[in-house]
Amino acid sequence: MRAMIFSPVLPALAACAVLLAACATSSDTQPGAAVEEQKPGASTAQPGGAESRPVAPGGVGAAAGVSPFAALKDPSSPLSKRSVYFDYDKFEIQDQYRPLVEAHARFLRDNPTAKMLIQGNADERGSREYNVGLGQRRSESLRKMLTLLGAKDSQIESVSLGEEKPSCTEHNEDCWAKNRRDDMLYNGEF
Repeated sequence: MRAMIFSPVLPALAACAVLLAACATSSDTQPGAAVEEQKPGASTAQPGGAESRPVAPGGVGAAAGVSPFAALKDPSSPLSKRSVYFDYDKFEIQDQYRPLVEAHARFLRDNPTAKMLIQGNADERGSREYNVGLGQRRSESLRKMLTLLGAKDSQIESVSLGEEKPSCTEHNEDCWAKNRRDDMLYNGEF
């Protein structure tokens, strides 16, 4: 006569079978998905292919039938301005850029599907390692200000490009000032 050996796998299989049976539903108890009609020609697509959600009245891009992401490309909108510039060897955001940062924070707050990438940059002076660190401090400074103004931390990623993405390649103060910046990019632009 053989002795039965208890296997720990059998109770686990039985538990899985019970869970699967409990989760099973019949198709006649599931309600159908709601269908929303859309006017021909209306588009809610955002850069990057995500669908936009309507913005609260008075928010950026609140006009009927217009994607709020259109303001990002409209030259008359403050949202079309995407760079914050810094003093030499500094990472504090100057007061002159506060309205710009507030506009972008409001846009992120009103559009929860929006994502932003902040690229911190430095001029060519200093070592590569120092410039990467300075670029990161600059991008983190802008990220912190945006979140303090109401944007969600999960919407924003900050990186440093150091001196690797100059907007000007001359070797003078005017050019270096253009390279000491944070660039703000949205869905589909990075």
